[in-house]
Amino acid sequence: MSEGERSSPLASFVPLIVDAGIPVASYYLLRDGFGLGTVAALGWSSVVPALRTVWSLVTSRRVNGLALLILIVNAVGLALSTVAGDPRLMLAKDSGVSSVVGIVVLLSVRAKRPLMTAGLKPWVTKGSAAGGAAWDRLRAGSDRFRRAELRFSVIWGTALLAECVLRVIGAYTVPVDTMVWLGTVLMAVAILAAMVIAGGSCADPMRRMVEAEAEAADGAGADTGRGVRAAAAAGAES
Repeated sequence: MSEGERSSPLASFVPLIVDAGIPVASYYLLRDGFGLGTVAALGWSSVVPALRTVWSLVTSRRVNGLALLILIVNAVGLALSTVAGDPRLMLAKDSGVSSVVGIVVLLSVRAKRPLMTAGLKPWVTKGSAAGGAAWDRLRAGSDRFRRAELRFSVIWGTALLAECVLRVIGAYTVPVDTMVWLGTVLMAVAILAAMVIAGGSCADPMRRMVEAEAEAADGAGADTGRGVRAAAAAGAES
């Protein structure tokens, strides 16, 4: 197993740590350690994930429409909630990001261009050229493969929307201090549930299909090579 493959599970948790763990920790540090008010602490704790989104936009060679959409939702929600001075609105704002992402993912499925494929394909193909070619062949010729690809995004979009609904309800029914960490728990549960369900029902079967397709292509190529060599040998003997 390569070093990149060993580090990939840890790398997959970096966005969760940056977008969830750091804001929660900084909220309590700013409020309890530095004595900031609830609204101010919530506002400043959103800086790190916002900077990460901006950095990804600056460093990427193309505009990431989804990342830009998340940044806009964050900025507008933070501005509105700061003007209103309502910490519960600021907590509900976080769920707005999940809802926007979930809706966009589901709309991409309807358009037959599933958004989650960008993260799914590298895992299924292991980044290999043979795996990528097998993916393309299956996507062009296998209804089962295409349904699994679409279903993967449906599961993720549904999980994000469900998490949004629960967080909005919690933002206006649960004490603010409790909801700060509970919202992170809900997000983590939604992500883990989507990973388990979508992985078991979609990603794993697709990975096996890609592996089988790649092996079949390798076998066909080997048979062709043997045939060419046999023909060359026969020609040399004649």
